Amino acid sequence: MSPDDKPLSSSAAKISVKNVKIHPAKNGHERYKPGDQIYVRKNSGFFQRLRQRMNLVYFAFFALLPWLQFNGHQAVLFDISEQRFTLWSLTLWPQDLTLLAWLFIFAAFLLFFVTTFVGRVWCGYMCPQTVWTFIFIWFEEKIEGSANQRRKLDQQKMTGKKLRKKILKHSSWLLFSLFTAMTFAGYFSPMNELFINIFSFNTSVTMAVILAFFTFATYGNAGWMRETVCLHMCPYARFQSAMFDKDTMTVAYNNVRGENRGARGKKQDPKALNLGDCIDCNLCVEVCPTGIDIRNGLQYECINCGSCVDACDGVMKRMNYDQGLISYTTEHDLAGKKVGLVRSKLIGYAVVLLIMSTMLILEIVNRIPLSLDIIRDRTELAKENFNGEIENVFTLKILNMSQTDNTYKLSVKGIENTQWHGKQEIIVKAAKVYTLPISISVDPYELKGYMTDISFTVEQVSPKGDVSIEQESRFFNKR
Repeated sequence: MSPDDKPLSSSAAKISVKNVKIHPAKNGHERYKPGDQIYVRKNSGFFQRLRQRMNLVYFAFFALLPWLQFNGHQAVLFDISEQRFTLWSLTLWPQDLTLLAWLFIFAAFLLFFVTTFVGRVWCGYMCPQTVWTFIFIWFEEKIEGSANQRRKLDQQKMTGKKLRKKILKHSSWLLFSLFTAMTFAGYFSPMNELFINIFSFNTSVTMAVILAFFTFATYGNAGWMRETVCLHMCPYARFQSAMFDKDTMTVAYNNVRGENRGARGKKQDPKALNLGDCIDCNLCVEVCPTGIDIRNGLQYECINCGSCVDACDGVMKRMNYDQGLISYTTEHDLAGKKVGLVRSKLIGYAVVLLIMSTMLILEIVNRIPLSLDIIRDRTELAKENFNGEIENVFTLKILNMSQTDNTYKLSVKGIENTQWHGKQEIIVKAAKVYTLPISISVDPYELKGYMTDISFTVEQVSPKGDVSIEQESRFFNKR
């Protein structure tokens, strides 16, 4: 136990409590307090270039995907009004709920696996909140200048020049938010029709309300709330620590190498001054989008974006020190212990991922793109027709869940010598429901009781394919 450690009373569990020193800024106060606006300083380096390129790919994917066409229809469309999701050649319906469930479970465990291995990198590189926040910061830099210039501008009294910059900045934010809202709506409504209706002012009231909501939600989240969403609203920030262990890759400060921190000249020997490699320049804090000081240890607010790594590496290079004072590392690595890349938790997540992916693939492969619902005539279960036969009336609803027009043949079995009254071969359009009223009659001598089990079969005959479905029902006799 170190001198700073204080044991609890003997009646409590013996847990060491360590006093953590928070290094104050030069003015004697903490660098950031809750509620303070964070002016993120522009930064460059390997991880920032990686993040920017990934953000560009992500945004391009988001903006272009709803415009893509496949086989004459929108490639990706989550049409809630029609209750169908189109993903390229696959169309999902409410009947495919289990498939969506497997997909979401797979995505969740994939996130758990990545978090256990490389920490909270999803937040730093791919989360929409982070991507859009940095886009909004880019608008700020182009209009209002660097972080220091933005800070000074906000401290000034309102002038004509300041007002023009503020109007231009917020107008660009709102226009970009509107574009985001229109693109997002294009995932749930046909994109071509949507944009024509918007620019011709012919949208429905519901769509106008949706566009307004998502415009101001984007404007508020990326323009005003920013780190507040990451720190206080995102549930992932709260439970991600449960997946961390001492071999998880996270952004961390090498306390042994960096302390004692302090300013010095480039040619001065830090050992002679009893100083570590950290020159206390505060750049790692100024470039952090959540305003934390990584030197205070692992914090749930850290989104693993690597900004502080690039900033510190730049300072170390200028000082002719070894880079990596702040780096992607593990707790075991910092302590000089062996790092276990393959460990039980990772293996467990990998096994679950394999099982989930196998179940998802099997669900897709075994999926039958055809559905049949049978509705009986409830007013009269059975009647005797003019030929003295017992007749039951049904309404068949055949759903073609594929993306091509198909021809289907219908039949019934379970009773010998039945008579089918109605169409037995129908053409069902792609992604449409065909309602077919029919009746089945049979000589009463063929019936052995009041109720007989029967089954309807729907078989695809054109284009030729091994697609068929069978649905059970009941045939009733007159009492």
